[in-house]
Amino acid sequence: MKWHTPTDAMRRRWREQREAGARAAEDARRRGHPRNPHGLPSIQSPSTPATTLGPSATSIPLAAKVYGRLAFGPRTGDIAAFEALGATDDQRLTAWVDQQLAPHTIDDSSTDARLVAAGYQTLDKTIEQLWADHQNSGNGSVHMQPLEETEAATFLRACWSRRQLFEVLVDFWHTHFSVYGQNWAIGPVWVQYDRNVIRAHALGNFRQMLEACAKSTAMLHYLDNYLNSEDGPNENYARELFELHTLGADAYFGVVDPGTVPLDGQGRPVGFVDRDIQEATRCLTGWTYDFDYWQAPFSDTGGYFYHDAWHDSGPKTVLGVDIPAGQGPEQDGLDVLDLIASHPATARHLALKLCRRLIADSPPERIVDEAATVFTDSWQAPDQIRQVVRAIVLSPEFRDTWGAKVRRPFEIVTAAKRATGMELPYETSAQLYDWFRWVYSQTGHELFGWEPPNGYPDVAGAWLSTTPRVLTWKMTNFIVDYNWDLDEWRVDLTAATPPGVRSANALVDYWIDRVFAREIDDSHRDELVEFMAQGYLPHLDLPLDSDESVQSRLQALVGLMFWIPEFFER
Repeated sequence: MKWHTPTDAMRRRWREQREAGARAAEDARRRGHPRNPHGLPSIQSPSTPATTLGPSATSIPLAAKVYGRLAFGPRTGDIAAFEALGATDDQRLTAWVDQQLAPHTIDDSSTDARLVAAGYQTLDKTIEQLWADHQNSGNGSVHMQPLEETEAATFLRACWSRRQLFEVLVDFWHTHFSVYGQNWAIGPVWVQYDRNVIRAHALGNFRQMLEACAKSTAMLHYLDNYLNSEDGPNENYARELFELHTLGADAYFGVVDPGTVPLDGQGRPVGFVDRDIQEATRCLTGWTYDFDYWQAPFSDTGGYFYHDAWHDSGPKTVLGVDIPAGQGPEQDGLDVLDLIASHPATARHLALKLCRRLIADSPPERIVDEAATVFTDSWQAPDQIRQVVRAIVLSPEFRDTWGAKVRRPFEIVTAAKRATGMELPYETSAQLYDWFRWVYSQTGHELFGWEPPNGYPDVAGAWLSTTPRVLTWKMTNFIVDYNWDLDEWRVDLTAATPPGVRSANALVDYWIDRVFAREIDDSHRDELVEFMAQGYLPHLDLPLDSDESVQSRLQALVGLMFWIPEFFER
């Protein structure tokens, strides 16, 4: 396992990725690509339908769409509970969404009990405790324990929590505000980043989340703002703040005079230039964390620290707004966060990313515009993100779309676990997480393991290649396979099957319903029945309770379901 600080070569690669995106956006502008009212390239023409990878969306039950895109797959009883929420699909969806968007009202004590039973030791520690106990421990395993326990707890919550939409959004925000957790200086404080930045604000106000992120030890170190001073300005964080976290690369106009950027109807520049990044860098000088810098006033506690002696107190101009000289502590940086959090390009960038996660890789223009409007109108509301997500998932576009997303390895593994009810050793003992982590890391989607700051890709093309597919297939086979060390199945699917379900037809239909929550292609079902029957008439009962070969075949049957194309759709 590697833990390191980003190198110059890595940063050059990231810059090349950003520049390629900017060139693509500029090419689209020159080709006359449709533009939205703010002057930014549209994601697609309003007349262009969302990409469909799978069957007609109208043939998919709404419950399957909900548990496919707003959750990590259904557990036993979830579909029936959803259907009981109302008399119509609209009533059921609204009731489920409103319940999920108030996660504090959902009893999740069983998940809490699992976290306690696992014996995690770091999840409740303050930043000062994490710093003292782990950053300065001198022991490698103790040093990275907060990262590894957060990873294990993330899997556990995704698999067992009843607050499924919240967990989906936590995963989204970790990708949006991506930090490489395996960095040696960041792993020890990872608990604080996950708990106090991402989870604390996942359904709250974006502006407040942005500030919490900017002041977090993890982000300060990852993008080097902890070294940003008047004498040695460092643009790394400010650039990603503009290009990735807020306005987005589509709003980048390059190295040009700020006065050449078009203005919107309210007189604001529709995008940003390098000069804005440089000026924002000056505004954020002195924002660091309290580490042993061999001089007062640093005292080595690991938490956020504003060092006024490092701050550039001169006048600045960001996005056409003058920031006066000599403001109070932190005020220059806070002004920048206000400017970018309220900017229409930020609203559109975030709306597009949320619609991409929750609806389709190329979401319809109408819902992106609506979500951006809600984002802008509620930018100061304490539940801004909740309002935006509600508008997206209660939209006709959400109900009418299916198969325009694919599951990534994390979603595949958690869906397989939820469908089978498999318990993993780290759910009862934190000490056993390394065993699972090694197997899962081979899928290419290791939690908090993406080195560039742009986060794991969220489009199908990145995950349909051979390597992630095959290695994820191995992971799902691992779930249903036999554990020779303990001489037992990792999950006993015979015990999980109702007593009256014994024919090949019945077994296949029962597990299709449990795994997919919908019908699958007839040809795929027929192949599964033929595999399970193995020469028996498919309507006759199999000796499942007494024949170990039939039990092994049932385990393999469910493993095959995890490799059917329909299982990857969402």
